[in-house]
Amino acid sequence: MNATAPRPLAPGEALDLFTETRARTDALMAPLTPEDTMVQSMEDASPPKWHAAHVTWFFEQFILRPYAPGYVSPNDDFARLFNSYYVQAGPRHARDKRGLVSRPGGQAVRDYRAHVEDAMASLLEADRDDADDIAALAELGCHHEMQHQELLVTDLLHGLSFNPLLPTYRDPEPLPVIDAQPQGWLRQDGGLVEIGHGGAGFAYDCEGPRHKVWLAPYDIADRPVTNRDWIAFMEDGGYSDARLWLMEGHAVAEREGWAHPLYWWQQDGEWWTYTLRGPQPVALEAPVCHVSYYEADAFARWAGARLPTEAEHEVAFGEQPIEGNFLDTMMLRPRPGQGVWGDVWEWTSSPFTPYPGFQPPEGAIGEYNGKFMVNQMVLRGGSCATPRGQMRATYRTFFYPHQRWQMMGLRLARDV
Repeated sequence: MNATAPRPLAPGEALDLFTETRARTDALMAPLTPEDTMVQSMEDASPPKWHAAHVTWFFEQFILRPYAPGYVSPNDDFARLFNSYYVQAGPRHARDKRGLVSRPGGQAVRDYRAHVEDAMASLLEADRDDADDIAALAELGCHHEMQHQELLVTDLLHGLSFNPLLPTYRDPEPLPVIDAQPQGWLRQDGGLVEIGHGGAGFAYDCEGPRHKVWLAPYDIADRPVTNRDWIAFMEDGGYSDARLWLMEGHAVAEREGWAHPLYWWQQDGEWWTYTLRGPQPVALEAPVCHVSYYEADAFARWAGARLPTEAEHEVAFGEQPIEGNFLDTMMLRPRPGQGVWGDVWEWTSSPFTPYPGFQPPEGAIGEYNGKFMVNQMVLRGGSCATPRGQMRATYRTFFYPHQRWQMMGLRLARDV
């Protein structure tokens, strides 16, 4: 399986990753107005300013406070404001009210980031017996910040979408135009296989332990479902045909008035979508994006197929080089004609549950993934908002089946 590194990072390498990761967050924040950084459009989303401060608190809470002698926070109250869900780390501000925290202001948050960065650099440069342990925690903190970089841009997209002027975060740029690509199938033999992270290099706790799974033979599509495919589903009455839908999903779709993917509308007989590069015509050959698990499952049934399991996805594509349209390209929306990795996260039919033998780490760090292993579904493959350095073939992200604001799409599978 592909991994982000052949071995754990040395302290100097961890400092390089830390510097690079922090610079990317600063670059993502740079185009924003002070008002932009305060926007919180729903409870699931957080303001950009909060993201920038929270990832800073993570380094302070889990590395600087326990490992840096004499470290002093610029404001101890930041811990309450910028803790997310780590119960063992202390009290937390209400999640749905993060957008109401106008103070500290943007400059105070930038100063906080700089203060923590200086302290982290000194700590990682120190000659210490526990330097490798600190480097491992710094690497986790960097991957945590990468996750929040993805959330920052997708939360921002959701927030800006309520502005009737449909502002651009980044200048518009045309997508490549390609011919329609017929969907093909890749035959997989199945059998007794191994999945999960089991080697050197970084992975989240929920990606292991590596374990055996039995798979029946199956086919998996050679490309994601496209916007052209999705429009055919819509035009065939897919959203209104209750026979295609899980009961709960159909109830949600009716209650929310779903008739197309999030951010779509029809204008002069053509479908348009809102992106971080502004409003654009829907690119027919690009992967469909911003659809829930319920919609993906209904589409798969309409297409005479199903969603793959996460094991089927990992086995089919685990040896393919991780190259694609990630956050690093700053395209910020799916491109036509891409491969397995990047563009859109692909829903699987697998619930987010622990692998056999999973044990969360001790302490508050153990709250990172384990406490979320219920009622959510796994997605694979990364998206155009995912930093490339975050991706591995074993990477599992997870969301509730009704959620749509992330870069969510799908790929079909079928039994043989």
